[in-house]
Amino acid sequence: MKKYKINEIFYSIQGEGFHAGRAAVFIRFSGCNLNCDFCDTNFESFAEMTLEEIIVKAEKYPFKFIVLTGGEPMLQVDRKLLMELRNREFEIAIETNGTIKIPDSLSWMINWITVSPKEFPTKQDSGSEIKIVFDYFNQYLSEYEKMDFEHFYLQPMDGKDIVKNRKLTAQAVMTNPKWKVSIQMHKILGIE
Repeated sequence: MKKYKINEIFYSIQGEGFHAGRAAVFIRFSGCNLNCDFCDTNFESFAEMTLEEIIVKAEKYPFKFIVLTGGEPMLQVDRKLLMELRNREFEIAIETNGTIKIPDSLSWMINWITVSPKEFPTKQDSGSEIKIVFDYFNQYLSEYEKMDFEHFYLQPMDGKDIVKNRKLTAQAVMTNPKWKVSIQMHKILGIE
């Protein structure tokens, strides 16, 4: 029986992008194919869980909006998982770094695709939204604008220069009106 490496399953508020402020069940998959120096996820600890164990835990929460995140969820997300979530009437969102193209055989089962690239170019060049950490990828904004996304977000990098980074991000949005600012609301609210 297949087991998924799960960093955590938790219930919180979506803090970023289009769905910011919306309650959601998060399934954080362990493991990533990148090694970003600004990553805020600890992949050292994880539990191996069956599909049934994942569903039981996800269904204990009151809302049916589920976010598959990581690490890189596309290293583990498969047809069986997506079909079971759909059969349980979950609205499925995925947050990917875009290094793995979501196959058409899976993408039709996903209601919302967020690409948050950590390198350029990205293999996943279409979806619901693209969310860029401005400090790293501002030189590629015009290239990202050519991709097939409904919404375009710039997010200042958290850290010691957060005030400066927020101002630079705001200035970039004011000169590139296709983009909107995304602030990590969950960090401001002090929640996961």
